Amino acid sequence: MGAIIIFIQKAIGQGVCILYGANGEILTEKSGNLNLGVPGMMYMGGIAGLAAAFLYEKGVAVPNASVGFVLALLAALLAGALGGLIYSVLTITLRANQNVSGLALTTFGVGVGNFFGGSLSKLSGGVGQISVATTASAFRLKVPLLSDIPVVGDVLFSYGFLTYFVVVLSVYLSWYLNRTRQGLCLRAVGESPATADAAGINVSLYKYLATVIGGAICGLGGLYFVMEYSGGTWTNNGFGDRGWLAVALVIFARWRPLNALWGALLFGALYILYLYIPGLGRSMQEIFKMLPYLVTVVVLILTSLRRKKEDQPPESLGLHYFREER
Repeated sequence: MGAIIIFIQKAIGQGVCILYGANGEILTEKSGNLNLGVPGMMYMGGIAGLAAAFLYEKGVAVPNASVGFVLALLAALLAGALGGLIYSVLTITLRANQNVSGLALTTFGVGVGNFFGGSLSKLSGGVGQISVATTASAFRLKVPLLSDIPVVGDVLFSYGFLTYFVVVLSVYLSWYLNRTRQGLCLRAVGESPATADAAGINVSLYKYLATVIGGAICGLGGLYFVMEYSGGTWTNNGFGDRGWLAVALVIFARWRPLNALWGALLFGALYILYLYIPGLGRSMQEIFKMLPYLVTVVVLILTSLRRKKEDQPPESLGLHYFREER
């Protein structure tokens, strides 16, 4: 029983990180922007949050966990939003290729994370790892009383703030996209920007806002991994391929935040499944790590064959909009 509980906890931990990236990308893609810079923005959010907490803890005699929490949260949001802004300027204003810009943003974000991670490590006198345990303790606070319930408390109430926040965020995004006027306008921009423009919707503004806010959400995913999942530590290249799994989850969820919610749990379970199967060699472990991508490919094939409009990506996804051609 204990092993099953641990497996569920680890699957949820992996899934939350992926879900943040997927939610940010769903919001971005609903505007028609295909931002493959999700891994880079997650790295930027993670290192920015950790750097803010590290510099704060290093600069005061007795650091306060709540202050570190707020500083890390704001830094991660701003860093992720900056990544989204860079992408927006390149693709919306300068009309650069979206795929190339996204991949460049990923390279940039990973490089920034690793560079500053190494720099902070030198400041701390360490070799390759930084720790902000005081601030991380605020992110890892469990739900009072409920977390003490046997089994149920361990499975449902033993996580920190960012775990529960992403659930609320997924529900809110679903409501926003399907039940609000602004969400309808955003979806119209992603489907047919020319039609949206003719209806008086500011296409560029919606694209900018969706991409920048989506970047900020991705930044929270990086902060979650650093603070809550890793306990306030940084290791260069420690994120693995979680950013790319977030992009795959968008397709698996068919651009629906609520589908991404349970899909993230499935991805998290599949991602660590090989650790709980004894006797697997290195090659078999790598095959098991492919399972989330394989499931995504199967879903993509099935939705393509069914050709249901609501299961397809936004019609203008990845395409530039030139108003003069309307």
